Amino acid sequence: MLRPSNHASAKYWRRVLLPVIQRYRGCDIPKFFQGDAAFALPKLMRRLEDEGYQYVIRIKSNAVLERQVEHLLTRPVGRPSHKPKVFYYSFQYQDQAKLWQRVWRVVAKIEWHVGELFPRVAFIVTHLNKHSRNVVKFYNGRGTVEQWIKEGKNAVQWTKLSCRMFKDNQTGLQLFFLAYNLGNFLRRLVLPRDVEHWSLTTLREKLVKIGAKVTRYAKYVTFQLAEVAVTRDLFAAILDHITRLAIPPPLAAGHGT
Repeated sequence: MLRPSNHASAKYWRRVLLPVIQRYRGCDIPKFFQGDAAFALPKLMRRLEDEGYQYVIRIKSNAVLERQVEHLLTRPVGRPSHKPKVFYYSFQYQDQAKLWQRVWRVVAKIEWHVGELFPRVAFIVTHLNKHSRNVVKFYNGRGTVEQWIKEGKNAVQWTKLSCRMFKDNQTGLQLFFLAYNLGNFLRRLVLPRDVEHWSLTTLREKLVKIGAKVTRYAKYVTFQLAEVAVTRDLFAAILDHITRLAIPPPLAAGHGT
C-alpha cells in the first residue's frame, strides 16, 4: 500500500492489518506481530490482543522509561571488553499522559560498546510471555524484513513511481511487489546450492545484466558468456534447474496415467 509522504507510517494501519487478521482468523496457528515505534498505538495493541496475536513493538525513549533503567546506565566497572556488554530489563509501564489507559510490559536492552561514551538503549513493548533476551531476539527478526525491503528497492526499483496520479502509482507499486515475489520465488527454485544465498540484486548484476555475444548459424545459435561471475558449470546447472520447472507433456493415450 502506498501512503502519502506527509502522513505517519502507521496512520492507515487498519487498512493494512485488518484484512490480514480476517484472512488468518480461522487458522489454528501461532500469530505474531512485529512493528517499529510508529505502531506503538494502544488501539492497535488492544486489537492484536483481542485477536490472539503476540506482538513486539519498539517504543520511543522518554524520561519515564529512562528512569526505569537508570541503574543500568552507569558504565560497568572494570576493563572494557572487546565485545559489547548487553543487559536486559523488564518492567511495567504506562505513559504519563494516561493515553494507554492500562499498564503494558516493556523490555529494555542496554548495550555498552567499546569506545562509546554512552550506552545504546532500546525499549520494546510486548505481549510475549518470554524471557527478555528472547523478546529482543524475536524483535530483531524485523531486520531480515528490512533487508528484503532494501533488496526490492535495489533489484526491482519499486520506488521509481513516475505516474502523475496517486492511484496509478499505488497500482505500479503493487506490480513491483508482484514482480519481486515472483522473481524471489524463481530464485529459490533455480539456483544451485553453491549460490542459493544470492539475492535478486546479485543475480541481476552477475547473470542478467552481464554482457554476452550471440552468434547465429544456419542450424544452431552460439551463446558466449564471460565466466568472470558465472562459470560454465554453474550456468549449465541453472539452466538444468529451469528445465525441470517445465510442465511435463501429457501422456499419450494407452500409456496409463
